[in-house]
Amino acid sequence: MDFVAGAIGGVCGVAVGYPLDTVKVRIQTEPKYTGIWHCIRDTYHRERVFLTSPTEVAKVRLQTQTQTQQRRLSASGPSGVPPACPEPKYRGPLHCLATVAREEGLRGLYKGSSALLLRDGHSFATYFLSYAVLCECLSPAGHSHPDVLGVLVAGGCAGVLAWAVATPMDVIKSRLQADGQGQRRYRGLLHCVVTSVREEGPRVLFKGLLINCGRAFPVNMVVFVAYEAVLRLTRGLLT
Repeated sequence: MDFVAGAIGGVCGVAVGYPLDTVKVRIQTEPKYTGIWHCIRDTYHRERVFLTSPTEVAKVRLQTQTQTQQRRLSASGPSGVPPACPEPKYRGPLHCLATVAREEGLRGLYKGSSALLLRDGHSFATYFLSYAVLCECLSPAGHSHPDVLGVLVAGGCAGVLAWAVATPMDVIKSRLQADGQGQRRYRGLLHCVVTSVREEGPRVLFKGLLINCGRAFPVNMVVFVAYEAVLRLTRGLLT
């Protein structure tokens, strides 16, 4: 039942948070964006859609492919002539994964995995620890679990705290996974960190922090409310 409840909660969370995930990735990988609303307006104006995909590498490539192609056209096209909207390189998640594997080998599918591990280790520790502590603090006297409002607050705050500590490595992960669409810039995790900080300053490691935290609160409210609701429903049916 824990597995089913977790799966349903996760699906609900993705449905709520994915449009902002596209914006987050583009802010982290594209220096041209001045803020969240600039990125949202530009993405919607150019493409009218926010892309989704089932794996991290495919997700990041699909989310950034049009921006990468527009940069190339701008660099190679005649001065003063706006570049035409480029044809997307990837037709969908499976085509993206097949193309990456063919062009970059199987290692290409695991780009950014070291940054992903560094991001998720302490992030998930913070996530579940803070949720457990907050649930305990918000539980009414004589009860072992909080009410719905308590779950909403605990889940939302846990998500914000987790993304607050995860953002620096999330920036590096996104850049490593977007790299390879054209000329490669980064030789590895450490080179990506050093190059990014040298070119854009230490603040680059916190790109997308505001949108990460803003997205995390409603997403994780939904995740934990759905999780707890399914658990209580199934316990009620089985007893």
